Amino acid sequence: MSQQDAIRTGFASSVGAGRDSSGEAVDGTDSVTAGPAGLGTDAVDQLRVDQLRFDFLPDLPVDVQRVEGQSSSDAGLLPIRQADERLGYTRAMAACLSDARREPEHTAIEMLRQRLYGVLADYEDCNDHDALRGDPIFKMLAERKPNDPSLASQPTLSRFENAVDIPALLRILDFLCESGARRLRERNGGSLPPRVVFDLDATDDPAHGRQQLVLFHGYYNQHQYLPLIISEPTTQHVFCAWLRPGAVHAAAGADEEIVRIGQRLRAERGDIALHFRGDAGYGVPWMYQACEAQGYTYTFGLSSNKRLAALAQPLLDRAIEGYKNSGVKQRLFTHFTYRAGSWDRDRMVVAKAECQAAGTNLRFVITNLPVASDADARQIYDDYVQRGASEQRMDELKNGLHADRLSCHRFLANFWRLLLHTAALNLLNWVRDDAAIPDELRDGSSIPAELRKARPQTWRSKLIKVAATVVQTTRRLRVQVSSQWPHWGHYVAVSLRALNMRSPPEPAITRMPVVAGMPAGP
Repeated sequence: MSQQDAIRTGFASSVGAGRDSSGEAVDGTDSVTAGPAGLGTDAVDQLRVDQLRFDFLPDLPVDVQRVEGQSSSDAGLLPIRQADERLGYTRAMAACLSDARREPEHTAIEMLRQRLYGVLADYEDCNDHDALRGDPIFKMLAERKPNDPSLASQPTLSRFENAVDIPALLRILDFLCESGARRLRERNGGSLPPRVVFDLDATDDPAHGRQQLVLFHGYYNQHQYLPLIISEPTTQHVFCAWLRPGAVHAAAGADEEIVRIGQRLRAERGDIALHFRGDAGYGVPWMYQACEAQGYTYTFGLSSNKRLAALAQPLLDRAIEGYKNSGVKQRLFTHFTYRAGSWDRDRMVVAKAECQAAGTNLRFVITNLPVASDADARQIYDDYVQRGASEQRMDELKNGLHADRLSCHRFLANFWRLLLHTAALNLLNWVRDDAAIPDELRDGSSIPAELRKARPQTWRSKLIKVAATVVQTTRRLRVQVSSQWPHWGHYVAVSLRALNMRSPPEPAITRMPVVAGMPAGP
């Protein structure tokens, strides 16, 4: 039986027009949704149904229907939207955009919120909003009432993305930095801390179309983009997400970005100490020179060569001998000055030698931090490897929020998408960051431990993805979720966290109150 025949037969038996045992008409022929690509017209017609029937209960058939009404599957976005309002987050981001339209039906901030909250709820494509534009929760997120006209459609959102220009992108990059500085102040009693560490990473973004500046990279063996990500580990805030052509060096442009970030922070606190960490892709002369010229400290991975290996061979021999005599893993450190032929000066190198049952491992980092002993060398290396936690930002951006979905043809539109997904992650981080409250003082108003540092997927399953009915009256909007939903405690905790967040000074705006509640059980 062909795929089309199987689909046609299955739906005809479960959804075809007829009558059930009670004599009630059953007709699932209304055309609402499109079927999968690649199916013939007849098969697609069979998939355009509003009702399905299951027979696993012995006494009654189970009819599943699509119905019109003020209901949504994403009511868990409301606490995050409340936090956004307290922070003035999307309002500040929208101010970075240029919009020369006169009296538009869909404003830039509405479309920004559509896309940003869509990303958080796992709707990374503009196409998804053809169905979501009438969703009452998404209307409320965009500052419309459920009974107001629908939000922007996919073509309108696509034009919105493609209209973003270079000055707007640069302003949004500054917005990422400004919001990151604000988070650092909140964690440090209202002022920037005396020292801030940044982690630099490049991440491959495979491309499968003909997007502008998608190029082949020999190391990754694919056509791709190669974004630069700079994040701060204590807040997990991404200060920079720079989309780059696919064939550039891992450190291309990174020297300019660390200078930009440093200038912003030093404009507020002139004596702030800035330290930058990165793998061997950033262990290149122009990165050392940029840090040294600006007075930054750094620790970068350094690729091995014959000369470095020879200098570290005595250390490796000691590790091998120690493991041979004890059977216990050996992890030894040393330090020495080193100068490559193209360098203008000697620089400090830390070497680590390991020996265990799996074999030996010899690694190097280069730093301008003071190293007076091998104990200092160990401390510097152990601090350097903490940069591995920044890989979690990559995982959350690419796998949690689908930031690698850069499928627009124009490079600038894809740059905007990357920044949009990054802004969504930063907002989620801001809401879930409750670590400033000591464990012994945590109560129902702070974020539960399982959500405090949870991945976006966990936030969806335990908070965002909850079905609700929305009731609009003249006095309020009432959002009703099931009294049997097991994660109501999480909802309350995150909501109280959002309500207690500090608001930026701005004019008061009168809005219809939103009341989220659980109706009484049967």
